[in-house]
Amino acid sequence: MLLPFQECAVIYGSLPPGTKLAQAKKFNNPDDPCKILVATDAIGMGINLSIKRVIFNSLIKPTLNEKGEKEMDNLSTSQALQIGGRAGRFGTHFQDGEVTTMHKEDLQTLHDIVQQPVEPIEAAGLHPTAEQVEMFAYQLPDASMSNLIDIFINLAQVDSRYFVCNIEDFKFLADMIQHIPLNLRARYVFCCAPINKKQPFLCTSFLKFARQFSRGEPITFDWVCRLIGWPVAMPRTIRELMYLESIHDVLDVYLWLSYRFMDMFPDGGLIRMIQRELDLLIQESVYRITRLIRQSESQTSSGTSVSEDEIPRTRRPKGHMSGIPKFDEMVEGVKVSPAKHGATKTIEGDSETEERGHKHRLSDKLVQDGVITQSMLDKLRKEWERQSGSDGNLNNKTRKKRGRKSKY
Repeated sequence: MLLPFQECAVIYGSLPPGTKLAQAKKFNNPDDPCKILVATDAIGMGINLSIKRVIFNSLIKPTLNEKGEKEMDNLSTSQALQIGGRAGRFGTHFQDGEVTTMHKEDLQTLHDIVQQPVEPIEAAGLHPTAEQVEMFAYQLPDASMSNLIDIFINLAQVDSRYFVCNIEDFKFLADMIQHIPLNLRARYVFCCAPINKKQPFLCTSFLKFARQFSRGEPITFDWVCRLIGWPVAMPRTIRELMYLESIHDVLDVYLWLSYRFMDMFPDGGLIRMIQRELDLLIQESVYRITRLIRQSESQTSSGTSVSEDEIPRTRRPKGHMSGIPKFDEMVEGVKVSPAKHGATKTIEGDSETEERGHKHRLSDKLVQDGVITQSMLDKLRKEWERQSGSDGNLNNKTRKKRGRKSKY
């Protein structure tokens, strides 16, 4: 049982690499009071840690099957060995390590898992190259990128030593930017970008990158700062910390594209500079993660949100963190401003009405104009609402209060 206020390091998958390394350094430092590391399976690869004992809180890990459906299954032998193998490593303070489980009933299961032989890798994955896609496009000039990939996969023949890689993420991005006029090679590169499709703000930013690129307009440092609302404020809740992590991912995508289109993404150096600042801000927030959790829980239970006046003025962005946009605002890429004097705004279903006239959401207009498809909009909305939870209702209440005030 951990004592109250025990200092811990924290590592999980969506943290920026710099923050992960900083947490690992803090834990590895023998002079630091931090002697406990709380982590996901992200510690299994690429992080050197000086650990005496690894304790599995759970042996269950969600996985995706061939149909893309989520399943709950035990850790594989290789996963258990990768994580448990962090304990007791050559060249660290602990030459011998120990592995156990938090719950007694899991101990035998862990023993059985690690006793199984590791399945050998018998095949390597192949992905269609840009040249191969161009050959197909020459024969099928009217086919979309997603259709070209499907045709390639259906016609491809590989022997038992190879398999065709999962291209669902590639097709997701291809469908997202299909309406944007890009040459085939540029479209292929954009579809290979490291995008987590579960992050609506990242997907929206990627869409804006592609649209700006198609116009032949460079994606500059100032343009990116307006997009992400830089500078950003110190997060006050876990949700705001997650938002900063998504901004870090947006900057990662910019840098990835800057290596491939240097003329159109010319400010890689400046982007790295603010990314380092953002990394430090996230590191500081992770040190305070227990406080963030408590504030998130207290706000949820009390039905209140962080006010603008509570955010430090020295780092307050134009769109303050307590007003992190909901899903539809993310898609629209605009910030909702308070209702003007004499105009009361109400929200009904998917449209907004004002006393001065009817006004549709920009997200609906984007669907009508063919900028994005309805299925893409629905998927992004569902994913964002799952992440937002009850915070969306709090924002609606805040807007309604502002609307009532504007009458007087």
